[in-house]
Amino acid sequence: MKQKKQSSLARILGYAGGHRNLTLLGCILSALSAVLGLIPYVCVWLAARDVLETWPALTGVSGSARWGWTAVWTAVISIVLYFAALMSTHIAAFRTARNIRRSAMAHVLKLPLGFFTGSQSGRLRKLIDDNAGLTEDLLAHKLPDLAGTIVTPIAAVLMLFLFDWKMGLLCLLTMVLALLSMCLMMGGKNAGFFHRYQKEIERMSGEAVEYVRGIPVVKMFQQTVYSFKAFYAAIRDYSDLASQYAMSCRVGQTCFLTFINGAFALLIPAALLLASGGDVRTVLVNFIFYALFAPACGQMINRIMYMSEAVMEADEAVGRLDEILSQKPMENTGVQKQPADAAVSFDHVTFTYPGADRPALSDVSFAVRPGQVTALVGPSGGGKTTAASLIPRFWDADSGAVSIGGVNVKEMDTEDLMKQTAFVFQDTRLFKESLLENIRAARPDASREEVLSAAHAAQCDDILEKLPQGLDTMVGARGVYLSGGEQQRIALARAILKDAPIVVLDEATAFADPENEHQIQKAFEALIRNKTVLMIAHRLSTVQDADHIIVLSGGKIAEQGCHESLLAQHGVYAAMWEDYQRSARWKVGRTDPKSGKGEKTV
Repeated sequence: MKQKKQSSLARILGYAGGHRNLTLLGCILSALSAVLGLIPYVCVWLAARDVLETWPALTGVSGSARWGWTAVWTAVISIVLYFAALMSTHIAAFRTARNIRRSAMAHVLKLPLGFFTGSQSGRLRKLIDDNAGLTEDLLAHKLPDLAGTIVTPIAAVLMLFLFDWKMGLLCLLTMVLALLSMCLMMGGKNAGFFHRYQKEIERMSGEAVEYVRGIPVVKMFQQTVYSFKAFYAAIRDYSDLASQYAMSCRVGQTCFLTFINGAFALLIPAALLLASGGDVRTVLVNFIFYALFAPACGQMINRIMYMSEAVMEADEAVGRLDEILSQKPMENTGVQKQPADAAVSFDHVTFTYPGADRPALSDVSFAVRPGQVTALVGPSGGGKTTAASLIPRFWDADSGAVSIGGVNVKEMDTEDLMKQTAFVFQDTRLFKESLLENIRAARPDASREEVLSAAHAAQCDDILEKLPQGLDTMVGARGVYLSGGEQQRIALARAILKDAPIVVLDEATAFADPENEHQIQKAFEALIRNKTVLMIAHRLSTVQDADHIIVLSGGKIAEQGCHESLLAQHGVYAAMWEDYQRSARWKVGRTDPKSGKGEKTV
């Protein structure tokens, strides 16, 4: 039998834990406060009745004072109860939002590492933190108000018919017409507006970030915001959506405000008609009550509208959080085995990225022996980085097995797997910390001397000498900024300090200038000594001395062997080598008038 889907509110309250009862208590107190808030209107009617009954002698005015004090005290108690309700729901809301954040982060930590390479950290923070904040506002403010909003109209309808059913019916008519106007505004094609609105805001925010990043290029070529078509289109679409919604609400909003504030237009002629054929004093007392109570009924309708918005916000928050919670975590067999050595093997591995229509790797098999350097080369998009990312379980293979020391990586403890591997990528990430802490991130228990030794092995001596505080210099915001090549050497120091038996190098010299590349190559010698190394490179000169070279093209192994044997095959690698040699000979200079090609170096 198909399980019934829980409502957004039920799911949010599921995170409340032991504070769920506190939320319930807050709603009950808010409902009592709302009911008590109606009593002063009755007291006004009773006081007016006493005054008009003795008019013009006013002998009963002193006796009606008790109704005034009753109104004051019930109003005070109503305020105190509402304050207690908000205290209860705020405490529960804070704990619930904390639990949502914890639950989301606990799930995120179980996701494959590849999820983070494809997701912006800012977007993840927004999905988790901002949407948890929306639920916090819902539970702390909107939910207790919702309890009052549900109870108050019931009590209000009873009070409308308590004194004069004819005037009460007129007030009820305006409430019903206002509700119908609100449904006209928020129903039909406008029902999904809030979801579209949130999507457009998210899109516009993302494009704004990209535009800000591209400002140097825009200014360099003296362009305007209109040249950044994606950002301009996002602004235009957001503006069109908001304008269309505002225009579509014109009739509904006009009717809503007219009916919610138009009770007087019906009450005055009704009172005159009733007074002409009955007890004028009684009609006047009733008129005073309904004239005061009708605006209160309008406020109730306004609250209902705000509550519907709060429910949409809750649905949207839960839906956004589901974008993370629906991500499939890494599989774990429950069996934690230890590898026999640092050998890496791919056994008929096939992998397709989530949402892709074709495999990034298809039936790939190769082995990296302990102590050897194996290079992955091939055209862009061939699957080199994908293959390397399967070793530390950035992603899990769809079929086949990736093994370390004869053990499937899925059968290894995550912490043990991370200890087995060290990575140096082309996109280096340094924390806003000192260089000491940046390098020590690889092994937090390392001593200062061990960090200095790793920095020396990574050829970082010149970096430390020129910095004001040396190893204690802050990097990033409120600190120094390093060049791409210098950052790579710090990353290499981090990998050297980790001293893992398997090293993965993904285009580690991609952003380095010639001087830094020389230093990095010297650092490689210290890093890869007696290690199992998998190296990805486009500069074929860096891999020609590798023990084994694997050529990946279109997600499949096209060729493999050593440099000389691959050249002798006159295949993909040989063509790549020839292209590389040709590009290395080009220089910026004059053009050959006959061929139109740049001048070669001799």
